[in-house]
Amino acid sequence: MTTALMLHRADGAPLSTTFRPAALSPDDPFAQEREIAWEGPNAMSAGRASFVGERDVARFPHTETLAVVDGELTLTSPGSAPHVIGPGSGAVITSGTAVRIEAAAGVRFVFCAAACNTSTTPTTPALIPLHADADFKPSGSPAPEVLVGPAPQCRSDNVFTDEQTQYRAGTWDSTPYHRIVRAHPVNEFMYVLDGGVQFAGPDGSVLSVSTGDAIFVPQGASIGWQSTERVAKFYVVQNAQA
Repeated sequence: MTTALMLHRADGAPLSTTFRPAALSPDDPFAQEREIAWEGPNAMSAGRASFVGERDVARFPHTETLAVVDGELTLTSPGSAPHVIGPGSGAVITSGTAVRIEAAAGVRFVFCAAACNTSTTPTTPALIPLHADADFKPSGSPAPEVLVGPAPQCRSDNVFTDEQTQYRAGTWDSTPYHRIVRAHPVNEFMYVLDGGVQFAGPDGSVLSVSTGDAIFVPQGASIGWQSTERVAKFYVVQNAQA
């Protein structure tokens, strides 16, 4: 089974992940700058991109969650104040949104996107900022049978849901916990805002992820979790089951 894919290391360490230059669609505003690490069911993709300049998009062609890792990206929707997205912040741009994209200097970001079926009712257009100081609410913890030790206290702020693609995005945090290696139940993109995690593989290998790192875990990948401090992250999850 495909293992977890590192999309970015905050310390600049080399990545073993293979990226390929490709657009998500003919209308992709980042067509020339995008690098895709993973594509899977329900037209979901994850990877990284860089950008400099200005672009006006009349109708964003897909739903995309992005987290900036270097530089500043300014996103503006008609009638709204500009959102300046820098390291440690991000945004969800939903399908159909009119948006102006600006970067005075080079900006780099990681992303998780899902195409929408244009033959059905489109997603309500929206530009939703993501910040570390989210409006957290208590959320469920992992099932007792997969935990080693006590259950953690988890919180989340889910800011966007698209039922058509089963795509959800927001911010999450948790107290420390240890979970056994098991098949990951969803496709999941994570950009770590605070803390660190050790992801264990079925062969005993460990992938350590820290603040500022980004990772994508495909649904079905065998992986465990161990944290010894609070962990906070931006997330996208998708259940790719039909």
